[in-house]
Amino acid sequence: MLTGNLLQKNLVDVVANLEHAIGRFVAWETYMRVDGKPTHTIWLNQDNPQVVQIIDQRDLPHRLVIEDLCSLQDTAQAIRDMHVRGAPLIGVTAAYGMYLAALNAPQDVSIDRYMIEAAEVLRATRPTAVNLTWALERQLSTIAGMADKDDVVAGLLDSAHGIKSLELEACETIGRHGVQLIEEIAVRKGGEVVNILTHCNAGWLACVDFGTATAPIYEAHRRGVAIHVWVDETRPRNQGARLTAWELGQEGVPHTVIVDNVGGHLMQHDLVDLVWVGSDRTTHTGDVANKIGTYLKALAAHDNGVPFYVALPTSTIDWEIDDGVAGIPIEQRGGEEVSSIRGLLGSEIQAVQLTPNDSSSVNYAFDVTPARLVTGLITELGVCKASCGAIHRLVHGS
Repeated sequence: MLTGNLLQKNLVDVVANLEHAIGRFVAWETYMRVDGKPTHTIWLNQDNPQVVQIIDQRDLPHRLVIEDLCSLQDTAQAIRDMHVRGAPLIGVTAAYGMYLAALNAPQDVSIDRYMIEAAEVLRATRPTAVNLTWALERQLSTIAGMADKDDVVAGLLDSAHGIKSLELEACETIGRHGVQLIEEIAVRKGGEVVNILTHCNAGWLACVDFGTATAPIYEAHRRGVAIHVWVDETRPRNQGARLTAWELGQEGVPHTVIVDNVGGHLMQHDLVDLVWVGSDRTTHTGDVANKIGTYLKALAAHDNGVPFYVALPTSTIDWEIDDGVAGIPIEQRGGEEVSSIRGLLGSEIQAVQLTPNDSSSVNYAFDVTPARLVTGLITELGVCKASCGAIHRLVHGS
């Protein structure tokens, strides 16, 4: 957990750098589309601003479901049960969850104590994604010293909008920095197709718009660069096969879904030019926690001389943990995600059991890729090496 003066210093530095680099949106312009309609992952209900609306991602790609969040409990369940997922979106959703908690706070309780307790409820939902804590601490800092409930509600809503703007624009800027790497390879290949391998979903569904690892891909596609994306299925929840493939299809980006274990084979046969992944937590020393299986992709990329890049907003950086392998908490989810799989059967989405009844399952949701295997980090502030010195210079200027 980030606490004390170190948290405050880094929170201030990160936000100041974000706002200096990319500014604040006055009006949110949307780029990603669903059936041609510009769409974000989270927004206020236009008719009732006391309701936050999200895309419930569990039924994608087969069914688009819009869910209403009306309370702290709704928000906590949406994060914990992965109605929303992806480090940036988790943080934004938690920020709006604090606003909903304040709206529904009893009149006869201390509002500051109530909001601290609400933050702890949300903090406990997903232990690995650092954006969750980042957003909660920013919200608590915003209302520090406020005693009037109406002031707290207004302050939290404005701050939640600000967090959404920061994450949205960070992703757009990541796209502008990262696309240069794709264009350099395209030039070296004489205009031939650039093949990019992804893992899990680090697209706009994991953020607000653009995505992190997908932002450079979308920007390259818009610029007319010939690209093709190998989409890892990403067991056990299949976020690649379900979500990344759906996103890319909506944007008309050429892609092919592969099973998780094909990546190394493709690299051996020179069919991968770049590996792009996102991050749920990156230490200030450059170790990267991401969806389980990322480490294996990094090993294969290293063995075959394929560049391995991690795209992330600086809000995903953990400034306290030095050793990611030893220090980053790794969420373990229910074994049923491993022993069964959900898909479309006829017109119904159903779960099908894969394993014997008496076989146990373990479900580590993330792994940690050591900094030595990471070619570079692509952030809204620029591209840097995955090292303590480079990261601190990028964010703090020293």
